Amino acid sequence: MYQERVYRREMNASGLFAYTVAIFESDLMIYTDKMLSEEAHKWTEYYRHEIETYAHLRPGFIGALAPQMCLKSAPPLIKHMHQASKKAGVGPMAAVAGGISYYVGQKLLQSCNEVMIENGGDIFLKSDTEKKIRIFAGDSPFSNKVALKLPPSPRGIGICTSAGKIGHSLSFGNADAVVIVSEDVLLADAVATATGNKIKTKDYINEGIDFAKSIEGVKGIVIIVEDQIGLWGEIELCK
Repeated sequence: MYQERVYRREMNASGLFAYTVAIFESDLMIYTDKMLSEEAHKWTEYYRHEIETYAHLRPGFIGALAPQMCLKSAPPLIKHMHQASKKAGVGPMAAVAGGISYYVGQKLLQSCNEVMIENGGDIFLKSDTEKKIRIFAGDSPFSNKVALKLPPSPRGIGICTSAGKIGHSLSFGNADAVVIVSEDVLLADAVATATGNKIKTKDYINEGIDFAKSIEGVKGIVIIVEDQIGLWGEIELCK
């Protein structure tokens, strides 16, 4: 069943074409400097099919909560999901939303110069200009009041969010928002999930930051729990 992404009302990428692709659980909000909705739909279907095919070969892949062995014959997306999940200590599906955003984005970049794809709170961004991405954190007083100020990202960057109180993704924590920034979008997704699982109350913010920053490839961290916020790394917040 389709779930409206309320935080999308706060997303703004002026000067770009905006469109959605919704296929079962995959619900992508896409911004590009060329209209590529047909291509986006095609590649979303393609990568979903890869995941579904692999899941039939590896029973337990979908529901795994810990890293799994990867078949040598697995396609690049699946191998990348396994690599990210191993670093974060979670199941490979913890990187699926970021994975689809990234791999669909790479295909679209063959026909455009700028892309932002948001999929369940996980963003792949490739832009030659500065961008601001507002943080949605449920009922926290920080929700939609602060934004990440991101420098140009000509090589692309991942900004992935996990929340224990909102959304349909599995989380064992209680954070309003855990945001991880990394050049590896799938790693950002997996680490956001793993970190979010550790946040039971606002007293766990420092523990979450210590965990996430210990993982190679993580560039920045934002953790919001109720009226508390914790930051680390290459992070600049603005209003």
